[in-house]
Amino acid sequence: MRTLRPFPLTAEAFAPFGDVLDATGDFRLINAGLCQRHHDRATLDFGPQDGGARAGISIFQAQPRALPYSFDLIERHPEASQAFLPMTDHPFLVIVATGPEATPQAFLTSGAQGINLHRGTWHGVLTPLHAPGLFAVVDRIGPTPNLEEHRYTEPWTVLAP
Repeated sequence: MRTLRPFPLTAEAFAPFGDVLDATGDFRLINAGLCQRHHDRATLDFGPQDGGARAGISIFQAQPRALPYSFDLIERHPEASQAFLPMTDHPFLVIVATGPEATPQAFLTSGAQGINLHRGTWHGVLTPLHAPGLFAVVDRIGPTPNLEEHRYTEPWTVLAP
């Protein structure tokens, strides 16, 4: 059995795959000093805007999983970045890889983090670890396909940290 242990999600470790979206670091006060704005936390990339393609916000409701978690499917979106913003304060599992033949990496969010996957980044499916698996997702909406999938011949299992 091929196994992985998840790492805590940090901006440095996740940088090759995308952006960590959290309320850390520099900010400026807005709303009469009652709100911290952590400005411009991700580079959104929706590729060419021809043919009616545009940025969109969707709501995903995913079934929760548990660790150990086995998977054999990864996917990527060659035309655009994809951001996952949890609508609850529960951690979720993030699986990424540099390519279908590379060993995947697993990250565990803190419960106060979202992610923005770079365009073309291979990743596992949305994997909440608690119900409800409710997420706002910012990605490309368009008439042409933006999904490639790869199935491993042997599954990977993510163990508890």
